[in-house]
Amino acid sequence: MQGTGSQLVIRDGRGASDAPALVRIRRTVVTSTHHFLRPGDLEKIEARMATDYLPSVTVLVAERDTIPLGFAGIADDRLEMLFVSDTAHGRGVGSALLGEAVARFGVTHVDVNEQNETARRFYRRRGFVAVGRSASDAEGRPYPMLHLELTVEPPRR
Repeated sequence: MQGTGSQLVIRDGRGASDAPALVRIRRTVVTSTHHFLRPGDLEKIEARMATDYLPSVTVLVAERDTIPLGFAGIADDRLEMLFVSDTAHGRGVGSALLGEAVARFGVTHVDVNEQNETARRFYRRRGFVAVGRSASDAEGRPYPMLHLELTVEPPRR
């Protein structure tokens, strides 16, 4: 059980040893927020997380009492992924990860599924605005994407 008084730690990813926990976190988030995914796409994307997607980004992990609660993946000035466990939503984990990504890596861009209103609100509240739209995701699947850009420095927690 996580102590409520323990401090949130943002650390660098540890490669393959982090992958199982990060894939689990992503699964809990996506199954509760990505109801728009076509049957089979959830599994296809998840199957590539540890082998293709996580190794292609710089990973930050948020943890409390050594238990991973969320993670971010960064490439250049882009936030490629940000997932926070359902058990940690609304507790500043996503804001802390985003703040670290902006401060350490100069993140100014993120793409978000147009149908994911929760994520759209999250980024809008932190200074991101839509600067474009695509009818499909980066791999050509029919999920409209909004291209967001940071216009103000997000608040640090």
